[in-house]
Amino acid sequence: MSRSGSHDVIVVGAGVAGLAAATVLHEAGRRVICLEARTRVGGRLLSLPVDGGALDLGATWFWPGEKRVAALAARTGTEVFDQHSAGDAVLQDGTGVRRHPGNTIDVPAYRFATGAQRLASVLAAALPEDAVLLDTPVTAIRPADGDGVDVHTSERTFGAAQVVLAVPPALALERIDFGDALSESLVRLARSTPVWMGAIAKVVAHYSSPFWREEALAGAAFSRSGPLQEIHDMSGADGRPAALFGFAHASAVRPGFEDAVAAQLGACFGPAAASPEALHVQDWSREPWTAPRSVHALADHSLFGHPRYRQPALGGRLHWASTETATGHAGHIEGALLSGERAAHAVLSSATHNRSVTSG
Repeated sequence: MSRSGSHDVIVVGAGVAGLAAATVLHEAGRRVICLEARTRVGGRLLSLPVDGGALDLGATWFWPGEKRVAALAARTGTEVFDQHSAGDAVLQDGTGVRRHPGNTIDVPAYRFATGAQRLASVLAAALPEDAVLLDTPVTAIRPADGDGVDVHTSERTFGAAQVVLAVPPALALERIDFGDALSESLVRLARSTPVWMGAIAKVVAHYSSPFWREEALAGAAFSRSGPLQEIHDMSGADGRPAALFGFAHASAVRPGFEDAVAAQLGACFGPAAASPEALHVQDWSREPWTAPRSVHALADHSLFGHPRYRQPALGGRLHWASTETATGHAGHIEGALLSGERAAHAVLSSATHNRSVTSG
């Protein structure tokens, strides 16, 4: 196994949290490298390009007051627009489907005209060449001799002064070997922390036009009989591309699932909805670089933003970043950005402190 040159900081994960951390560190003059297991950047920001725009198979919205996302969209030239909400909603239960006057399901929110993944792509492109290595899963992290840390992959070992771990904590504990370097209490916390969207399947139905709007329907539905528990309009700003999307428990994705979804869409929005041009099912529980095997058993969302995630591990050399570790807006893109910025500033503060101690 070869050994790479030393860096100031290694960021594990090129989702938006990791890329936000890498950006802050790079702008502060640190030598940073981001290691990503997937063959793409973005993590749970995943957008499928289609004629006229993109369909988000992962994160879709951001909300008023989420200033980091708004600022990043403006800085990267990412066009945003209001989530469509005009029209009536649909309620579905065991007795049937009924139309509800007005839309009490959707709340004011914003969408990305070219898909949420663009935020990550632009951040990655602004980093130095070779600062983001794709298809490079991290297999082990160990304290190095002296004050550094060694980050192992199957082919190389990277050395750095510090590391930012920008993946869901439970996934990190399943995929990365830390030996006995982490305390038992921290290991228990990380293994117990749910993965946002980790046990959810997102379904996007693509149509030639947003025909439901012609019937004064908002494209919003709430269901107690499923398989989709809630449904929203995912059409572009001008109605193109036209799409509806919904969420289902990942455990519902089994043979016959797509037919059941099509039938549900038809029941809620009329016969045309039962025949989409394409039906995209993104089961996040089957994404090996998102969800650990235990994902369906992780349900204590009060662990999001736990104080322990603000305390560096490995003797101050390892910093946590992912939307699950955010102290605010956990589960949102805003939370991911917050966690990445917090981890980067913790790295910079630690480095400044260490230099002060050394010079003193």
